[in-house]
Amino acid sequence: MSTPTDGGMPLPDLENDGMDVVPGSNAGMDGGDAGDDGSKDATDLEAVFDVPVNVSAVLGRSRMDVGELLKLGPGTVLELDRKVGEAIDIYVNDRLVARGEVVLVEDRLGVTMTEIIKAER
Repeated sequence: MSTPTDGGMPLPDLENDGMDVVPGSNAGMDGGDAGDDGSKDATDLEAVFDVPVNVSAVLGRSRMDVGELLKLGPGTVLELDRKVGEAIDIYVNDRLVARGEVVLVEDRLGVTMTEIIKAER
């Protein structure tokens, strides 16, 4: 056991704990080629950096007949199913991933994510 320098609980000596480990075998590491120290970083994902994804921010939805759709023109107000201030849905490749709020960034609209939706698989 090694002696702590901060006066806390003694820590085990990991180099001499009695385990038979072959050098270079990555025993206990589930990362495989994650580097010499077993840590992972953004460079491990470089293969997917250039994969295109479709991101959509949905303000609301509306249902109408084709006849009504053909009558739409400039200046037509389309009523959506959401209220002012209600969170918008953010989709990545048609999968709901977050909810957020519309913000103004200089002279453009943007979205601030306020909630991340965890995938249920």
